[in-house]
Amino acid sequence: MAGSTFGSIFKVTTFGESHGAGLGVVIDGVPAGIPVSLEKIQAALDRRKPGAKSPDGAKNPNVTARSEADQAKILSGVFNGYSTGTPLTLYVENQNQHSKDYSEISVKPRPGHADYSFLSKYGFRDYTGGGRSSGRETLCRVAAGAVAQMVIDAIAPGLKVIAYTKKACGIECTKINLEEIEQNAMRAADNEAAQKMLEKIREIAASKDSAGGIIECRVTGVPAGLGEPVFDKCDALLAQAMLSVGAVKGIEFGAGFDAADLRGSVNNDCMKAVDGKVEFLSNNAGGILGGITNGNEIVFRVAVKPVPSIFVNQQTVELAADPDKPFDPQSVEYKNTGLTIQGRHDVCLCPRIVPVIEAMAQITLCDLLLRSKTSRV
Repeated sequence: MAGSTFGSIFKVTTFGESHGAGLGVVIDGVPAGIPVSLEKIQAALDRRKPGAKSPDGAKNPNVTARSEADQAKILSGVFNGYSTGTPLTLYVENQNQHSKDYSEISVKPRPGHADYSFLSKYGFRDYTGGGRSSGRETLCRVAAGAVAQMVIDAIAPGLKVIAYTKKACGIECTKINLEEIEQNAMRAADNEAAQKMLEKIREIAASKDSAGGIIECRVTGVPAGLGEPVFDKCDALLAQAMLSVGAVKGIEFGAGFDAADLRGSVNNDCMKAVDGKVEFLSNNAGGILGGITNGNEIVFRVAVKPVPSIFVNQQTVELAADPDKPFDPQSVEYKNTGLTIQGRHDVCLCPRIVPVIEAMAQITLCDLLLRSKTSRV
């Protein structure tokens, strides 16, 4: 299977399946001598892990009941707390799989999931928990993102990535207070809006359905000059990184799609000199011009689809083949059937996907920072 690696210099390769022995990530390109903290990696994983409670310690009505410690182990690339410059490998063991919950979907592709696409491509798949298509693969990205931030801290101190739920279940934040993000179970930048989101989630969960939302991400302390001007534009690579997350279906930067209704005189970010330095009077470009960062704050938003695993009966098809053996996807036949999904699933992915969005931004920007060191003498 191709496509498990992301990055050019800071190169991340994930491995493992949702219901396999475990998952991990190999990170190549970490410069030698970077302080590596397992505690920081674990803290990042704890923000994403399933079964996490609300900030007040109560059961979170939004997240899956699957409980995993997601305890990370460093297998290589670190000695006495510092990176050695060799591939850095992190591994997390799976401990709480309920593979029997997935027996029916071995022959019935779930609507909204990658099941049918996978079968059409390979004629064989790991149907327990979705295999490589499972959202659980994102723990590898979060671990790598924590390492990326450690590299960033060493070569571009001050660059910080922060994401939050801007909208969920149709309810949008009416203010943006970054201090409130970790104070509520939705990781929203507005505690009052978060409470309304949770009330709506309880209602949606009671109807056995799910919801989506919008995550906004802001990157401060970004130096001008990151990104390449043709195919490897900063916004193009960030878009690839974000759209590689299974639940993300769209992305916009700065003014985004609203720019289509603006005039150039409004959309252009005018500049002024302050103490001999350039400052922008607005940020409709989201901090990136011509694919290269301009020193302004990077701002983008991603659309997160509703969780596809819902507990209502849905129309699907049934595979007329042995799912435990490879078959020819061009000749296999299907018949109509229904499916009611079993198992443990989130209602809305927004709060758990926030650290994933941050991680993919950290990985992308770390790679671009390292690449920028080769751009000129």
